[in-house]
Amino acid sequence: MPGRRAAFPRPLLLAKDYAVLILLVVVTVYLSFASSAFFTSDNLLNILNQNAPLAIIAAAGTFVIVSGNFDLSTASVFAVASVSAAWLASETGDVALALAAAPVIGLALGAVNGLVVTALRIHSFLATLASSLVYSALAVLITGGALITVTAEGFTELGRGEFLGVFIPVWVLAGVVALLWFLLSGTVFGRHVFATGGNAEAAELSGVRVNRVKILVFTLSGLAAGVAAAIAVSRIASGQPQAGAGMELQAIAAIILGGTSIHGGVGAVWRSVAGVFLIALIGNGFDILDFNPQLKDLVTGVIILAAVALAAVGRTRR
Repeated sequence: MPGRRAAFPRPLLLAKDYAVLILLVVVTVYLSFASSAFFTSDNLLNILNQNAPLAIIAAAGTFVIVSGNFDLSTASVFAVASVSAAWLASETGDVALALAAAPVIGLALGAVNGLVVTALRIHSFLATLASSLVYSALAVLITGGALITVTAEGFTELGRGEFLGVFIPVWVLAGVVALLWFLLSGTVFGRHVFATGGNAEAAELSGVRVNRVKILVFTLSGLAAGVAAAIAVSRIASGQPQAGAGMELQAIAAIILGGTSIHGGVGAVWRSVAGVFLIALIGNGFDILDFNPQLKDLVTGVIILAAVALAAVGRTRR
């Protein structure tokens, strides 16, 4: 109820709503004073460039979690899309075809996830856990378990190239985030995603085609994984079935850290992207300051737990 929310201390409400931005600022300021190597254009652009694929996946994954679902298959979709692109490039020499195939394959695999969840009425956690195993096996079959090296001319331009002094993956990230941000916050489809995650039964009664929304959010998640795969495989000029291992958990962690509710109905694309780069800054700080790398996961985990606890307190006090 609005009245009960108003009773919640305003400073804590602001801390809850903008916790990820506050932490970003705090970490940035600390690292800027701790090391002169941190706050440089080269270092900051490298952080953006290296984490662009994960940020793209997290931005699209926000739709899935806001809709009240989970996608545990993004790393496997990423693997299939990347090895398929590498195989096509090495077999045909057609760079444009190979890199364009990755998003298309990701879209198709994501759509399969959505159809399985809706048609078979299986919980998305279990459905995408199963599909991740299937897709991982498919990536191994495509490569025969071996590394596919690409030597086709121009294949690395997408992943390593620059435009106006900025890496191309950063431009792709900016375009994808802007588009997804608008799609979630400024369109009817976005409102339907929130409605589905808030209360699927009520949304359906009010005319929202819930199953179609679910299919579309999983399709979008797969498409994003394919775009990320195209960038990553172009950057390293090779495809391997283990590519992206653990990426799905990193993306979910960033989304939750950003303030998107695991219960659905609450979230924003910018929050998830901020979550990705908060984790990236922590990792970068450990490298620059030469801290014990074994403590990095501990610090990241504590921050995520704190963010989830803050969100839970805000939800129970409303």
